[in-house]
Amino acid sequence: MSWRSKTYQLSLSSLCLLFYFFLREAIVSYRVTALYHFAHLPDFKLFRQPLLDVCHELDLKGTLLLASEGINGTVVGEADNVDKLLGFLHGKPELAGLGHKSSFTTELPFLRMKVKLKKEIVTLGVEGVSPHKAVGTYVEAKQWNQLIQDPSVFVIDTRNTYETDIGTFKGALDPRTTTFREFPHYVEQQLDPKVHTKVAMFCTGGIRCEKASSYMMEQGFDEVYHLKGGILQYLEDIPEADSLWQGECFVFDDRVTVKHDLSPGDYEMCHGCRRPLNQDALNHVDYVAGVACQYCVAEKTPEQRAAYQERQKQMELAKQRQQLHLGQKPIKPPLGDLL
Repeated sequence: MSWRSKTYQLSLSSLCLLFYFFLREAIVSYRVTALYHFAHLPDFKLFRQPLLDVCHELDLKGTLLLASEGINGTVVGEADNVDKLLGFLHGKPELAGLGHKSSFTTELPFLRMKVKLKKEIVTLGVEGVSPHKAVGTYVEAKQWNQLIQDPSVFVIDTRNTYETDIGTFKGALDPRTTTFREFPHYVEQQLDPKVHTKVAMFCTGGIRCEKASSYMMEQGFDEVYHLKGGILQYLEDIPEADSLWQGECFVFDDRVTVKHDLSPGDYEMCHGCRRPLNQDALNHVDYVAGVACQYCVAEKTPEQRAAYQERQKQMELAKQRQQLHLGQKPIKPPLGDLL
């Protein structure tokens, strides 16, 4: 082989390598981080502005909820900047034990940064319930299968119907609640401490079942367990071949659902009513992208449908120009149900 051929091959290899690095930089990856922590925050109102300032400085987007009982929410941004926010939060003594769960996406699921003041970071609606006073037993994902296969354990899904209809654990009880506020009524009507002596609960990221365990212990349930890190931790840690999870898991951003190992799911969101839709619903005659689906078409007025159609048109034009359009509203769960 001549020196010219070797030089040509070397140059071609160098160009391919440069092209690879160019493509890698061109595909921007954002880190999506869900976080929560129950903590005594008497100064939570004063903490709002410093927290919002830090988020803006780091160019983060998302929603964080602050209350006297702690913090809850989801942020998205460059990975290093999310780490800086977590460092800032961990620097507050009350939040030193803050937990979080991260994944990555190439599209921004949120377009603004909001820090909201709330009465509760997850809305149960019962005064005085606090994991600081009483809380169930945390169960690691790797021990969860053994627990829920015990026939003496009643397994309860603390999430809402639009989540449970997509996926749940094999054999779990579904309270059929539409908001977390309805969970105490379900416990009052359907559960008995003398009958349901062992209860194991789960939710998306851990926050709802943690607070639910506190409530149930106050109601006299002595042996209460809950999945640490929630479904998301389980799907990440447990191989699909060993899993007792059935279906997909709803998440509160533009991914809509995730599968095992947190890979993107097969559902899409109706931007008319925010319901998750499977392929059958997307193929339904009443589905119009960005406008309505079979579940909400009768709920929308002609004026609303016209407005949604215009919004969808502007979003598509913005996408063609590779711009963000503020009409692309992020998925909005009931406040406090972020995990």
